[in-house]
Amino acid sequence: MPVTQKPMRYGHTEGHTDVCFDDSGRFIVTCGSDGDVRVWEDLDDDDPKSINVGEKAFSCALKNGKLVTAVSNNTVQVYTFPEGVPDGILTRFTTNANHVVFNGDGTKIAAGSSDFLVKVVDVMDNSNQQTFRGHDAPVLSLSFDPKDIFLASSSCDGTVRVWNVSDQTCAVSWPVLQKCNDVVNAKSICRLAWQPETGKLLAVPVEKSVKLYRRETWSNAFDLSDSSISQTLNIVTWSPCGQYLAAGTINGLIVVWNVETKDCMERVKHEKCYTICGLAWHPIFDQICYTDMEGNLGILENVCDLGGKVSNNKVSSRVEKDYNDLFDGDDASSAGDFLNDNAVEIPSFSKGIINDEDEDDDLMLATDRLRRRSHVLGDDENSVDATILKPDLHKEEGEDDQAESIHNLPLTNSQRPFYDGPMPTPRQKPFQSSSTPLHLSHRFMVWNSVGIIRCYNDDQDSAIDVEFHDTSIHHATHLSNAFNYTMGTLSHEAVLLACESTDELASKLHCLHFSSWDSSKEWIVDMPQNEDIEAICLGQGWAAAATTALLLRLFTIGGVQKEIFCLPGPVVSMAGYGEQLCIVYHRGTGFDGDQCLGVQLLELGQKKNQVLHGDPLPLTRKSYLTWLGFSAEGTPCYVDSEGCVRMLNRGLGNTWTPICNIREHCKGKSDHYWVVGIHENPQQLRCIPCKGSRFPPTLPRPAVAILPFKLPYCQTGTEKGLMEEQFWHSVLLHNYLDYLAKNGYDYEESRKNQAIKEQQELLMKMLALSCKLEREFRCVELADLMTPNAVNLAIKYASRSRKLILAQKLSELAAEKAAELAEIQTKEEEEEEDFRKRLNAGYSHTTTEWSQPRARNKTEDTEDREETVPEEKPEPQNPGQNLFQSANSPDTPALKSGAVFSSSQGRVNPFKVLVNSKEPAISTSSTHRSTNILDNMNKPSRKSTPLNRAANNEKSPVIKPLVPKPKSKQASAASYFQKRTSQADKTEEEVKENPKNLSSETPAMSPQNSENQRPKTGFQMWLEENRRHILHDNPDFSDEADIIKEGMIRFRVLSAEERKAWTNKAKGEVASDGAEAKKRKREICGSENQEEAAKENLDLSKKQKALDLSTNQKLSAFAFKQE
Repeated sequence: MPVTQKPMRYGHTEGHTDVCFDDSGRFIVTCGSDGDVRVWEDLDDDDPKSINVGEKAFSCALKNGKLVTAVSNNTVQVYTFPEGVPDGILTRFTTNANHVVFNGDGTKIAAGSSDFLVKVVDVMDNSNQQTFRGHDAPVLSLSFDPKDIFLASSSCDGTVRVWNVSDQTCAVSWPVLQKCNDVVNAKSICRLAWQPETGKLLAVPVEKSVKLYRRETWSNAFDLSDSSISQTLNIVTWSPCGQYLAAGTINGLIVVWNVETKDCMERVKHEKCYTICGLAWHPIFDQICYTDMEGNLGILENVCDLGGKVSNNKVSSRVEKDYNDLFDGDDASSAGDFLNDNAVEIPSFSKGIINDEDEDDDLMLATDRLRRRSHVLGDDENSVDATILKPDLHKEEGEDDQAESIHNLPLTNSQRPFYDGPMPTPRQKPFQSSSTPLHLSHRFMVWNSVGIIRCYNDDQDSAIDVEFHDTSIHHATHLSNAFNYTMGTLSHEAVLLACESTDELASKLHCLHFSSWDSSKEWIVDMPQNEDIEAICLGQGWAAAATTALLLRLFTIGGVQKEIFCLPGPVVSMAGYGEQLCIVYHRGTGFDGDQCLGVQLLELGQKKNQVLHGDPLPLTRKSYLTWLGFSAEGTPCYVDSEGCVRMLNRGLGNTWTPICNIREHCKGKSDHYWVVGIHENPQQLRCIPCKGSRFPPTLPRPAVAILPFKLPYCQTGTEKGLMEEQFWHSVLLHNYLDYLAKNGYDYEESRKNQAIKEQQELLMKMLALSCKLEREFRCVELADLMTPNAVNLAIKYASRSRKLILAQKLSELAAEKAAELAEIQTKEEEEEEDFRKRLNAGYSHTTTEWSQPRARNKTEDTEDREETVPEEKPEPQNPGQNLFQSANSPDTPALKSGAVFSSSQGRVNPFKVLVNSKEPAISTSSTHRSTNILDNMNKPSRKSTPLNRAANNEKSPVIKPLVPKPKSKQASAASYFQKRTSQADKTEEEVKENPKNLSSETPAMSPQNSENQRPKTGFQMWLEENRRHILHDNPDFSDEADIIKEGMIRFRVLSAEERKAWTNKAKGEVASDGAEAKKRKREICGSENQEEAAKENLDLSKKQKALDLSTNQKLSAFAFKQE
């Protein structure tokens, strides 16, 4: 039977930790730097008895119902056991006592201190004391001769001494250790030990070997070493029979030798390579209990198979990984901890079944497996001569032991002489997110945003408790656990449980559909034979189970079997949210401690879609997956063992972005945070702090802590780095709003408006900072991230800051942005035209709303809008028509959110288009009111729709049908900007002659060019004639936007006939304006006319600058606004 390493658990805080068994082996006793002595019934004991003995406890010893401790108050105290009642102080020192041990019969104790003294005290009469003087440095450790004749001690002075107890003299001294001035500086604590019963040998750990000295002659009999030992040995302990010797190193390796044959029997590596500072062999069974310098407690079982009939001379070891803490580790033959070249063969290894030698040879990991199969042993120092083995031993133990130890072969160079490259990493076991390990008797099956499922497994009862955070969803439920369910998950609709198969029962999937409206709220499905469930999850209306057959089975929430598909590899974990299903599995075998995982993300709605197609899952080096799930808003997230939290960035091609490092918030190395949920609004990570462990206990109920998000950007201590982190932080954590809008979910549009506002303010602050630092190129880069309206502010800020070149570059950037918007609009109009043609082609014999004349009265137009289904797009209106009449007229009723009407022909459009992602906003900024280039950029893009709606105080519904929209004038705006660019080039030449006027010409240009290129609307003509009346009534209006806004209000009050008259008047002047333009073009040929035109433009520019003075002041103040 190979050695089994059970998952370690938290015992004490960081620091030196000691361990021992009681006389019967029933209890494990530990002490640590937290000053507590804990009494454990076994490693799975969730509630050990704790006895506080002082500020720090350095050593403990237990015999005959007496517990002796060496504590930091310079005393050696005694307590009754197991009651833990103080029973007095045995002795005192001037400094700390470092080690304390009992003699063979428990009548005396020996204690060594940092004041160089060793004392032997009678337990029953502490007045009977002996003091041993001779060490020149603090005493490290002590060991009583089983016959009570000698006492061995080691010290920081570099010597190991053997004392005669009767006369307190030194019998022998060996200078074999490194000298140091204190215990904390000692390379090794050199915990030596006498051989039990006979005391013939004294074992002393020295460097990388154990020296054994003969009794009385004090000669060095022999040394025990192994090529796997790469660091200094720290401690040794004997088996109760005296045949085996175990030693621990400062890098976490535990080695066991057979002293008679000098063979290495076992090699076991610590999960995290921490220093082994405590070793204790069970007085009866083949177990070794050990502790490390981080306060953790662990157990090795089946060590050397002491209870077997035949001694185990073959080498067996295993390399354990940190993720054993996550999963069930008490199964001696669990295959999940080891490397498996063929995932299909994992179950056979876990059950110890190998039917054919050839099949086993196909699964070899290195050449030493062939040697073990054929018993052709290598000539390395750990090999056993083939002639020593009995022929019948091959037949009896050969096949059985290979089945159990084929995955337990040593991963050392001595056992792999033909390969020195990267070593394969054992595969991570499947797990349920937010669950605690299976070996715990009281554990969490899940803790998520809905509720908690607890499982209790003990001798008296086996039950499951379901608790909901919101009791309005469902009341708390108590369930019996007759089928030994090991997996569980919880949603707003159901509770899903699963169990593994047994010899009598198949693996089962059990669902409690508490939200069902009928009386039958439970269903159970049995898996096929030899197929076990490994991971489960719940979504909206569906359940999923991944099995050992590499299949994923989908069910409806009511129990109907749905699709089945194959997984690319063994599953690690799954998570569900709404229609989304996320699966993480093994893509292959990792090396050098790295896991090789892949991730799939599927959408299980009406239209099935696979978002992530088995992409590699990024993990921190030498880490494993600890949590997988979705944020409360539906974004996939996961956490690895190094505390790195990553979130799917939908705005960057579905890549993964780190958003938090939990380890930065941990106070100690052994402290961890157990994640239970992630929220994007508010932005927080919900987790449970675990002091000295990875998992919380079920009782008392743990408290949930909230950690903030922080993206790992550089130089966040500077103002620039901090604002960059805040900007991209906001962008990343508001991507979910676009996803919700795209998929038809409800959300608060004001939240998106606020996010965009915050992002633009941060960009403006960064631009202002870059301007101060003379980083003008960086300013253009920042402006490229801004919305068109924010670019306007940047241009005005650059102008007021006398950054003329920057202002010009920003103006060119604004023109490019407008051209891009116009190109997008053109493509949409082409798609709209194609759709209309296809629709007319399919219904050529019927009259549709597309083929009817556009000249209709308001009533007919309203009826057509109500009959038009949301998916159909209307024909663009003529640019000469009134833009605001169709968008803002009070006579036109708006369609309600989500309303869908059938047409008069009874047709139903199969398409579905959402308003938030398809409908451009129509606001007052789209008019031709502007008198400079900046105001022409106020035509919002689709991304700026929420801002304009918020500005107009309109609460827009989330999902609503599309309404007929007028043709956008972005195309004409693009041509305007292109023309503006050419004119700007001409202006540059003029500026060279007259540089004094450059500052006044840069921020604003004459509006005449715009007016000559585009026909006027009815509203513009009405505004020109009534402008002076508006200014007379509102003398405080200094901004053109205020005048246009007031004009729109008055224009809407006019009757429909008056508005139509103004529109017809505007149409009638188009032709005459064109003729005048041609005449004007022929006349402006001479140089004198060019100079006059330039003067007129210059005068108008000055007037415009004076008009926009207050606006510029406001914008400048905004750019420097301190929050």
